[in-house]
Order: sequence, then C-alpha cells, then structure tokens
Amino acid sequence: MNLYLKKLVRYAFSIILDLCKVPYLPKKIIFFVDSCFVAIAFAISYLLCYNIASMPINPYLFLYKLGLCVIFSCMFFLWFRTYANVLRYTTFKDGMRIFISLLFANILLIGSNALPTAVHEKLFLSFTICFFNFIMAFFAIFCFRMAIRLIFDSVINRQTKKKYIETFIYGIDLSQVNTAKMIIADQKLPYHIVGFISPKSEISDQKIIGLPIYKADYIFSHIDTFPWIKAILINSEETEQEEKRYLAEICLQNKIDLLTAPSISNWVNSDSRESKITKVDIKDLLGRGCLQINMESIGQTLQGKTIMITGAAGSIGSEIVRQLSNFEVGLLVLCDMAESPLHQLGLELMDTYPDLKFHLSICDVRNYDKMKSVVDSFRPHYIYHAAAYKHVPLMENHPCEAILANVLGSKIMSSLALDYKAECFVMISTDKAVNPSNVMGASKRIAEIYVQTLAKQRQAKEKETAETRFIITRFGNVLGSNGSVIPRFTQQIAQGGPITVTHPDIIRYFMTTQEACSLVLEAGNMGKGGEIFVFDMGEPVKIKSMAEEMIRLSGLEPYKDIDIIYTGLRPGEKLYEELLYDKENTKPTNNKKIMIGKTEDRDFNTMDAAISRMIAAACACRQTEVVKIMKEIVPEFISNNSSYTDLDKKVK
Repeated sequence: MNLYLKKLVRYAFSIILDLCKVPYLPKKIIFFVDSCFVAIAFAISYLLCYNIASMPINPYLFLYKLGLCVIFSCMFFLWFRTYANVLRYTTFKDGMRIFISLLFANILLIGSNALPTAVHEKLFLSFTICFFNFIMAFFAIFCFRMAIRLIFDSVINRQTKKKYIETFIYGIDLSQVNTAKMIIADQKLPYHIVGFISPKSEISDQKIIGLPIYKADYIFSHIDTFPWIKAILINSEETEQEEKRYLAEICLQNKIDLLTAPSISNWVNSDSRESKITKVDIKDLLGRGCLQINMESIGQTLQGKTIMITGAAGSIGSEIVRQLSNFEVGLLVLCDMAESPLHQLGLELMDTYPDLKFHLSICDVRNYDKMKSVVDSFRPHYIYHAAAYKHVPLMENHPCEAILANVLGSKIMSSLALDYKAECFVMISTDKAVNPSNVMGASKRIAEIYVQTLAKQRQAKEKETAETRFIITRFGNVLGSNGSVIPRFTQQIAQGGPITVTHPDIIRYFMTTQEACSLVLEAGNMGKGGEIFVFDMGEPVKIKSMAEEMIRLSGLEPYKDIDIIYTGLRPGEKLYEELLYDKENTKPTNNKKIMIGKTEDRDFNTMDAAISRMIAAACACRQTEVVKIMKEIVPEFISNNSSYTDLDKKVK
C-alpha cells in the first residue's frame, strides 16, 4: 500500500514539474477553470442552503439558477479580463478584479429574483445562496491562482537552487524591497534572495515579502555562522560611501561578493537586468555619492541653446555631451580631431537620444581658420573647452605640442567666444596647474592665466558685466578616464600582474567622470565671469592603497597572487597634487562642492606678449626656449625629475 502511495505521490510531483515547465496557461483554459469553480461553488451553496432550510430541490430551478450564475460571472470575467494575466505572477490587483467581477455577478443574480416568475425561490433564500456562492467562488479562484504561484516559486526555485547565488539585500527601504521583488520574479537572474540586512538597529526579527530581516550589527559580528552567503547586494546610488567601504572590507575578509544595483527607475527599463547587477569596483568606493546639482536651473538656462564642446570624444568631453543631451538644448556641436571616437560618440547619441540635434565636426583647436569657420557657422551660445593634451610624461618630452594644444588652443577658442559674443566660455583645467612640476601642468596654468586676464580686461573695458562670461574649472584625476590608473591597473591584474606604481607614498585626488562633468555644468551656470572654480575632491587617495584594494576586489591577495612593484617617479611627476596656491583664498558658493579660488591679478597685455612669444617658439619647435618662457610666466613652475631642472637655476 505504501509503495503504491509513494508511486502516486511521485507521479503527481512529476505532473506538477511538467506543468511548471509550461511558460503560461492559455487564457481559454483559465477562463474555463474559473467558470467551473463558479459552477461548483454555486452547486455547493445551493445544496447547502436548501438542506439547512429543509426544502425540496427543484432540479429545473437549480439548473436555471446555475446557468444564470455561470453566465453572469463569465460576462464580468470577460469585462474585467480576469483571465488575461499569467497565474504565476498573480498580485493583489488581480484579486481585486476577481472580487469585483463575482460581486457584480451575484448582485445581478439577486436582482434576477425580482422578475415576475413563479419559479423563483424566496428572496432571503436567494440572497443566502448568492452570498455563500460569492465567498466560495472567490476563495476557490484566488486560492487556485496563489497555489499556482506558490507551486511555481517553490518547485522551480528548489529545482534550480544549486545554480543560484545566495544573496542578502542591504537595506529595507522601498527601493530595496522592489529590487528584491524584481530579482525574485525574474528566473533568469542567478540570485536567490534569502533575506534583508537592516542598517537600522531598531528593526529586526521581522519579515518583508516573506524574507527575514537581520540587524547589520548582528549579522556582521556572526558572519561565520552564515557560510552559505555568497553575496550582499547594495543600491549604489543610495548607500553612503563610508557604508560601501565598510561593507567592502567585510565582504573581502569573508570572501563574499559585494554586488551593486542602480535605482529601480534606472533599472526597470533595461532589456538586460543581469548586466545591471555588477560587482562593486574601485570607482564605487572612491566616489562621493549623490551630488546636489540644480539640474532644473541648468536645463532652463541651456534650453534651446546651441552648445559647442571641444574635445567632445574624450572621456570628459563625451560625458559632458551625455549630460547635456538630457536637456532640451537646441543643437550640440561636437568638435574633435579623433575621427573614430567622434564617430562612435555620434552612433551612441543616435541610439540613446534619437530626437537630439547634433553636428559632428572634425577639427583641431590649434587651427584658427578651421575653428573660426565652425564658430561662424553655428554661433554657439555656450562653449565647453575640454580639448587638451594631459599625459604628463608625454608632454614632458613634447613641450611644444603641450603649448600649441593647451595654450594656443585655449587662446583661439576664448578669443572666438569673445568675437562671436558667446554667452559663456567654460575652460576645463586640472589640479596639476597648481604649483606645477611638469610641462603639462604649467601649460594649463598659462591657459588659465590667459583666459582670466582676457575676462578681466573685457570687464574693465565695458565697465559692466561682459557679454561673454569666462569660467575656469579645476579638478583632479577622473576615475576611469583615458590615462587614469584604474584601466591600467585593471589590465595588469587581468594579465596576472605585477601592478606598477611609481612611488609607495604617491597620492592623488579622484572623482568620477559623472561627478566632475555635473560640477562643470553647475559652475558654468553659476559663474559671473573671471572665476576659477575649484571642486571639492574629498580626501586624497594613496595609489598604493588603491592598487591593493583593486587586487582584493578581484578576489586575489596583494603581494601573494599579484605583486606591486615601484618604478620611480616619472618625468615631471610629484608625490601629491594641490588644488589651490598658497596665495589663493577661496570663498564658498551655493554648492558645497564648488569653491571660488582668488588669484593675483596679471596685466593682459604683458601676458599676451609673453604667451605670443612662447607660442612662436613652440611653432619653431625650440623646446628649451619654450620651457624657459613657461618658467618666466609661471615662476612657481619648478621641474621635478625632469631634464628641464637646470633651467630653474637660470630663471632664478
């Protein structure tokens, strides 16, 4: 007997598994099953009420009433489309549609007793039958759907449990709960949500959507009692940086993956949700969280405007383009001399922003005639000047190219902005321009001086606010940009090491590309003209520590799996960068992350003459003379670990 029972159970279980493999039940079958439940519920209610009332059952009356009940119910099922949803994803809204459909059907059934016919039973008995029918039919239909959902969830999840990554979600707010629901509902995702970690100590020993909540303090102090945990998922945009670093340290120590997912609004429209869930990388740990940027004000200012971006295909320029594309600008004029990257950017914009108006222009900011032709054709209201050479060792060996690109290019673009009465010219500078120790930093400082003195001369001539506002923005290294250490370290780790660092004590400031470009737009919007806006770069980061962290995030151990070797400072490189001169003072702005740096005044005519002499020397490829003039214009330019160190004594 037990053997037959086991076979029966096994057979039933196999049938359930086969049903679970079916993508969904056809709507006709659902409609038929619901109709059967209504008929069965009415029959039970009818027989029960007549039995309690001790009244004989008229079979003709019973069949008449049964037919009316089924017809009315089916009519409202069709009206509210209760059969149209996939059963395994039944929700509260689906239950409400079933409830309303059955309620209206039974009200109509009671109303049918008012018809003048002798076959109707007493109104009280009819009302009782309809009441019981309504309760039992709703209970049967809704429980049928919930049973399908529970069977699907439990059987399929158990069957594929070994393939899933046991994952905790950090946080218990609405966004984290919605993320959990989406992961649970999507069987393609390789994550099995086992619970929530609450950073709020007052909430614990409760459940959300049937999953337990654990206190963060408890679970992290007893992490060894949860050896089956494979990952912790955080919402990158809503988690504070200190929390990220703390969680990353715990996960690295216990060999748990720390995963990150964007907000639901950014995730829900993606065709590939799995690609949106990624491991936390070094950029997530070094960023400073969400920025408080007045995007509405920026959007209103730039609405309908023609905007030119030089160096548009670079890491900074292309991100400025992406952020500007979210506004209702009139036209984007994208200038760069790199053909392939500019073409790729154009393809990206066509795919992502199909309604955006933009023009690609292959041009060189060092070519005055070409740039004048472009500016004359489009008459931009705003110019974001991001074109520049920025690699320190290369520019140390090619100072003439640094001057032509960074100084002559800035001089041409700022002069054209003035000649064609652009509303605003925003130049992007670098922290290496402060007390420069290399040619690249000094060239950017000279470009700053030219733009600033040009702005002040124009303001002095017009005695009022000039038509063109000249803004300079200064910030440090950008995570993941071309030439950043992040891609370099990633490549070296992928190759098995070693990671090369120039000096064990070298430090740098870092910010994300998105943050830097958002601040550039904010500075361009708030600037009155002539200011140098200095961005709050946070705390400096030791490059050695960054390399060690990247190795750990790759699941390896520093100095054991991947070694770190020191190659010595490169030409022009110094141990630390500064954002302000000693002589400079800063004053705050409405944005806490943006300050205004005040510099000493320079005479425009004097500077223009010296810069013109330096550019002439650069055009003639007289490298030593170029660097000598640079040191005269920027006396604080002291070469470090460079072949031009001897010039410092001569200049002094």
